[in-house]
Amino acid sequence: MIHKIINTVSNQFRNRFKTKPLLVRSPGRVNLIGEHTDYNEGFVLPTAIDKSIIFAVSPNKDRLYRIYSIDMYEYREFIAGSLKKSSAHWANYLLGVIDQVNKMGFEVPGFDCVFGGDIPIGAGLSSSAAIEAGLAFCVNEMFQLHIDKLDLVKLSQRAENEFVGVKCGIMDQFTNIFGAPNKVMKLDCRSLEYEYFPFDFKDIYIVLYDTRVSHSLASSEYNIRRAQCEQGVAYLKNHNPRIQSLRDVTSGFLESLKDQMDPVIYKRCHYVVKENERLLAACDDLKNKELG
Repeated sequence: MIHKIINTVSNQFRNRFKTKPLLVRSPGRVNLIGEHTDYNEGFVLPTAIDKSIIFAVSPNKDRLYRIYSIDMYEYREFIAGSLKKSSAHWANYLLGVIDQVNKMGFEVPGFDCVFGGDIPIGAGLSSSAAIEAGLAFCVNEMFQLHIDKLDLVKLSQRAENEFVGVKCGIMDQFTNIFGAPNKVMKLDCRSLEYEYFPFDFKDIYIVLYDTRVSHSLASSEYNIRRAQCEQGVAYLKNHNPRIQSLRDVTSGFLESLKDQMDPVIYKRCHYVVKENERLLAACDDLKNKELG
């Protein structure tokens, strides 16, 4: 399947732009455990998957960003040095990356780009991060900017936060850049320290089901839940000023204030605190190869 996509993207590029492209594969991700913990400075346990976005790119001399999305059947041109939001929502994930590279002090000359893949859009497999981090990697390679991997992660996240306007955490972009074959990665979303755990079992597979239920970080429910967590932190901080995020909250401390908290806010906080505990226990199980 991936070879077919690579051929399609490469051929579309050659037909449109009449030159040989740089080809880059940018994977999606799943998170085995650690939901709603990344933006609360907690732990996550993601892994890169075989579903991906393929990019074909090459510099041009026209000071234009000429971009074709195979999955959207859309072509757009943008003038280098004159970025503004596009009416094509998908293009903003790419323009946001260029914007962040510019803000780091680098000029991004014109380039041609064709991209497409097999990550279901809106399925919670981080197609947006695959687009952002994938283009960041492409730009870095094309123009030899020598931006290190962690800065590629951070600029990709800022692209989504600031240009697209979605307040995502850092897990998706981090997994895209740092993911490794046959391994899951425990990521500390506060310090950005990470540790790989082997996940290469002969009789156990991660099976992905596309339920056709659309997922969007830009949805009101995501933003509401994040705001509720922030409200919880603000309340708990009144009782312990050292608390900066739900990462700093213990189960016992939270339980002691349960009766004084709004029930929904307590429920949101309780989930995150316990999810961090569950994740750390799961990592111990992986070390001991105990998956039962």
